[in-house]
Amino acid sequence: MLTAISPIDGRYRKQVQELAEYYSEYALIRYRVRIEIEYFIALCELPLPQLADFDHKNFEVLRDIYRNMTEEDAQAVKDIEKTTNHDVKAVEYFIKNRFDALNIDAKYKEFVHFGLTSQDINNTSVPLSLLEGIQDVYLPNLYEVINRLGNMVEEWKEIPMLAHTHGQPASPTRLGKEFEVFRTRINVQLKQLMAVPYSAKFGGATGNLNAHTVAYPEYDWQAFANQFVEERLGLHRSCPTTQIEHYDNLAALFDAIKRINTILIDLCRDIWTYISMEYFRQKVKAGEVGSSAMPHKVNPIDFENAEGNLGISSALCEHLAAKLPVSRLQRDLTDSTVLRNVGMPLAHSIIAFRSIAKGLDKLILNQPALEKDLEDNWAVVAEGIQTILRREAYPNPYETLKALTRTGGHISPESIREFVESLDLPETVKDELRNITPHNYTGR
Repeated sequence: MLTAISPIDGRYRKQVQELAEYYSEYALIRYRVRIEIEYFIALCELPLPQLADFDHKNFEVLRDIYRNMTEEDAQAVKDIEKTTNHDVKAVEYFIKNRFDALNIDAKYKEFVHFGLTSQDINNTSVPLSLLEGIQDVYLPNLYEVINRLGNMVEEWKEIPMLAHTHGQPASPTRLGKEFEVFRTRINVQLKQLMAVPYSAKFGGATGNLNAHTVAYPEYDWQAFANQFVEERLGLHRSCPTTQIEHYDNLAALFDAIKRINTILIDLCRDIWTYISMEYFRQKVKAGEVGSSAMPHKVNPIDFENAEGNLGISSALCEHLAAKLPVSRLQRDLTDSTVLRNVGMPLAHSIIAFRSIAKGLDKLILNQPALEKDLEDNWAVVAEGIQTILRREAYPNPYETLKALTRTGGHISPESIREFVESLDLPETVKDELRNITPHNYTGR
């Protein structure tokens, strides 16, 4: 779509088109219709006296209104909205029109949206769309990244690598372990994301079920609302509330997504740096161009693309988490326009996940470069040597190794060997020291 304003609906549409089933205007209308229909059915099952004779065989017919909803149906709702200037009221009228088309007795129609305010529909539709979109699209794409990292952890678990702290050579590590750090961090935050309840508000105009109670005081409407939200919709009902959901748990959800984004930005920057250090090369795809001017270039564009999209996602998450829990008195309208953007951070994160997965698949380990870096940096074994000297009560071991390694000259394996031979220590201890190399000093 060359005229799309957002790259989500333009350049990247093919990558995230599944999200249209959860976060488009069409999807929001379908979710609203779904909530209204399920609420009507729940009233019939209660039953309210006026609905006691409603034929339960029609329940599946009613459900087909949202299950088989088309874009033309959604457009019919939008056409009604041109008159009502109220999106949820338009949904109510659409369903009542469908009752007429299905030859359902008109006496039942006024129990569509009975006792509800628009936020009872919005504050169940949006969390339900988030729950299902995250389960169906977001998590599978994140698992793809986690699984690829797991494969690399296993493949490279024995590959020694020079570590760098403050950008300087440091005690060696193993390549697989460094990828395991990121996999573990993601999994920890993923558990926290999965623990966040998808909270919904369902309680009438100011959260007290006033209209329900005045019309049918003999019913336990709090129990009904709890059962409807938690058992029928699979959400967590917030209570008590104002007219709208608190959005505190929604804020926690976006904060959790933001933390996952941050970890993946860290991963992208590390891999980008490893590529620049030539620890990795990248598979070349025929026909691809790395630079419009420099024919030799094979740029780490997948990780750069991911980093940019993760940043946008986090910025959106930040605003959603900060704004949504704040509303004047019992409700203002600022949440309405903001809620329409809940799919955007997910879309940018998913684009990033797919770029990372693509980039990881293109990595080719350049093991000779890792080995050369280790061989060129024998000074890093100084930590191990001085630690053994401490154990042996050798005088001033740290200072002794500092004097050896911070002269400004190159520390070679020969200079380390000469140093070891000069020590007044038993041969068994010297053998320990002789066996330490940058290639095996990797801990566990």
